[in-house]
Amino acid sequence: MAGIAVIGAGMGAMATAARLAVAGHRVTVYERSATYGGAVGRYERDGFAFDTGPGLLHLPAVYRDLFVKTGKRPLEDCVELVQADPAVRHLLADGTDVRLPNASRGGVAAVLDEAFGPGAGARWSAVLGRARDAWDRTRRPLLEEPLWPNWEVLGRDPYPALRKSGLLRRRPPTLAEVAERELGGGPLASLLTSAVHAYGLDPATAPASAVVLPYMEHTFGSWTVRGGTRALATAVYERCRERKVEFAFGAEVREVVETAGRATGLRLADGTEVSADAVVCGADPGPLLTPLLPGGRPWPETTVPVRRGGTSRITLLLALRGPRPEDTVHRTVVHSPDLVAEARVSSTGEHTGRPTVTVLRPDDPATRPDAAHEAVTVSAVCAPQGALDFTDRDLVGRYTERLLEAASRAVPELRERLLWHEVRTPADVEAATGATGGVVPPPALAGAEGRLLYPANTSPLPGLYLAGGWAHPGGGLAHAGMTGALVSGLIVEGADFRGSQ
Repeated sequence: MAGIAVIGAGMGAMATAARLAVAGHRVTVYERSATYGGAVGRYERDGFAFDTGPGLLHLPAVYRDLFVKTGKRPLEDCVELVQADPAVRHLLADGTDVRLPNASRGGVAAVLDEAFGPGAGARWSAVLGRARDAWDRTRRPLLEEPLWPNWEVLGRDPYPALRKSGLLRRRPPTLAEVAERELGGGPLASLLTSAVHAYGLDPATAPASAVVLPYMEHTFGSWTVRGGTRALATAVYERCRERKVEFAFGAEVREVVETAGRATGLRLADGTEVSADAVVCGADPGPLLTPLLPGGRPWPETTVPVRRGGTSRITLLLALRGPRPEDTVHRTVVHSPDLVAEARVSSTGEHTGRPTVTVLRPDDPATRPDAAHEAVTVSAVCAPQGALDFTDRDLVGRYTERLLEAASRAVPELRERLLWHEVRTPADVEAATGATGGVVPPPALAGAEGRLLYPANTSPLPGLYLAGGWAHPGGGLAHAGMTGALVSGLIVEGADFRGSQ
């Protein structure tokens, strides 16, 4: 039995802690804030309740596996999962209104044929077919195995090139080029590019392999959690407690203690030193871990790819008077007039026009005081704190107006129904999660010469492991949850561990 210290109580960190406790280790989680969940937060006021992080779950099998491997009660006994159907409604800039069914390839094709003309569904299905090939090639090395020592090979894009295109023979295409060449550009292509942009990626620079992100949603479905995604975080926390994981809240970690070239504990902000046989960092490792190597030298990129930059989110929490209409879709994407221009500034500058927004309108009594009211969440990809100053009230006010304007297309009479609103900016995300700039990490992707990979779950410092959205295989509820299986396997089984069998 070893003593394991875990930094952070985010979803990946808790998934790791639960699995290690089942393996017989003594696990203590040190969390700088007063609660668990990391980015999976919750805001309550006047009987309204909102998720302040992700509002949908993809690949629920990740958490089903976690609950099977860590206790007798399966996931569905702890939370209620509901398929979102339709999966998404798209309100395009030209006025087209498209509702795509959940996890139905044929159903989506039929809807697209009706919306964009015969053949649109076949073109979309062909792209998803090539996305399936990319998924099959990268699923194990990106999701089920620790990062390969020769991770550079994952820098090659696995998306199958079209033989007819000279461009695709000269170099791998970008996601935007796939949308233009294979979907004919225009509104149909914007369904693909907006799905990738929602993860904080620029379609003009993202590799073609980014098609695996909408492929996962279309293939495995989109799910909501009754009571909000925060209920999933609570279920994982309670499973940790059942497995005797200890939690220390309000315990900020200042540094990892190194002894004889190995991680041997933590030093907290109050000066307390904690001994441990191994340390798992489930937080953004950049600010904390860079000085750890002897002499303060940086992480060697030949060993661990270093992810730089990124985007954040700005979110409005809207309390509305009036009931939620019966035909309301849970998720609506309201497209901007120019996604290319929008994506260009999303990591560095202020949106000057109406951004693409995601509107979530859950059909869940737990989110509202009664049936005569509705809780709505509106969010958009934006630059992180630091690239812009989101402590500037004027800047936040401008963004609020742009998001309300866009959301009004999805919610009729929005401004007339609005009782009050709260804003969550990248500065708030940074304060809540500790992530530099409030950056929200997307999932790892192959291609782009490895620029979209994350640091390996092992580190150059023996005894120190990385979990959560800032480590392989990257961000998002499902991907962060996968780090639990990877890190626990490395600690329990050692260097010979090669992932799921």
